[in-house]
Amino acid sequence: MDWLQTSARLMIVSDLDHTMVDHHDSENLSLLRFNALWESNYRHDSLLVFSTGRSPTLYKELRKEKPMLTPDITIMSVGTEITYGNSMVPDEGWVEVLNQKWDAKIVKEESSKFHELELQPDTEQRPHKLDVKIIYSGGMDLDILPQGAGKGQALAYLLKKFKTEGKLPNNTLVCGDSGNDAELFSIPDVYGVMVSNAQEELLQWHAENAKNNPKIIHATERCAAGIIQAIGHFSLGPNTSPRDVMDFLHFKLENVNPGHEVVKFYLFYERWRRAEVENSEPYLASLKAACDPSGVFVHPSGIELSLFEIIDSLRSYYGDERGKRFRVWVDQVLPVQISPDTWLVKFKKWESSGGELKCCTSTAILSSKDATTVSDGLTWVHLHQTWFKELASKDHSTWPV
Repeated sequence: MDWLQTSARLMIVSDLDHTMVDHHDSENLSLLRFNALWESNYRHDSLLVFSTGRSPTLYKELRKEKPMLTPDITIMSVGTEITYGNSMVPDEGWVEVLNQKWDAKIVKEESSKFHELELQPDTEQRPHKLDVKIIYSGGMDLDILPQGAGKGQALAYLLKKFKTEGKLPNNTLVCGDSGNDAELFSIPDVYGVMVSNAQEELLQWHAENAKNNPKIIHATERCAAGIIQAIGHFSLGPNTSPRDVMDFLHFKLENVNPGHEVVKFYLFYERWRRAEVENSEPYLASLKAACDPSGVFVHPSGIELSLFEIIDSLRSYYGDERGKRFRVWVDQVLPVQISPDTWLVKFKKWESSGGELKCCTSTAILSSKDATTVSDGLTWVHLHQTWFKELASKDHSTWPV
């Protein structure tokens, strides 16, 4: 988060299960739509916060199962753990807050007197998830927490911390579906969206406590699609996902940015391999027009090719993933302007096919065609990829770019 030196334009604080992640959407389309919107328009100057009831163990399991972005901040175990960045560095200040008047041993002894209660798995028994607060959600989950804990208090703590640092987000949007999300909507001055599939316990809380609050809506769209809907409803920023654009050849943004160029390229690449765009030379010619004639691509295997050679090689990949659950997304697209007309862009590129996940870290150099404006688009000058940890492709030929 050190890269963000000023107040975030938008901070989204979202629950995961049945809010950001739709477990009834086998293709993960709404999540992928949100991913493309966030990386193309918001990642560079906004904050993404996941606030989940899951423990770190179950949270990491979900990330292996679904095409989720990497959040800037993760709030876990129903607001009792706050961590930052890729390394999930704990917020020690929050730990100190929760340690006040908290004795997990006493809580366990007292709760054991209620024989109808069954302990959650060992991975869910977190240091502060046992003066106490009781949160009931999903029709079956009962969490006993420190009085000062919970998703709402964790968010309030973060907002106070940002305000102290002079970095209070310009706008905050909270998103949820169940009872343990209700506290999020109680925080003053935030916008809120209850996704269309929200559970009755949250809708009842809203009817009793916030039905006259114009900053909270009940979306007509499920899960991540409802979050996109709320961004548009409250005019918090762009709300057209690149995945909703079918014709890239004729689609122009008012303000082209490096993040959008990266998202657009890899979305086209996914559609090309799924045969969801026409197999036509104008598409490939358009890609070449966006590349420097002397541009170089370094494959994760170490092989160097010209960018033009890579574009030409795509002909043989057309439709090779037709009818399959093949998806491509990019994560943590962070551009840095290194000269008046040049950007260094770092990001992760992910592919999922047949249940296999592959990922590489990528560094690209993009340059504006006109030194005074990027309205005509950007030119790819260089692209260098490196396999990410254990997620390398077993067959290099299946990873053209």
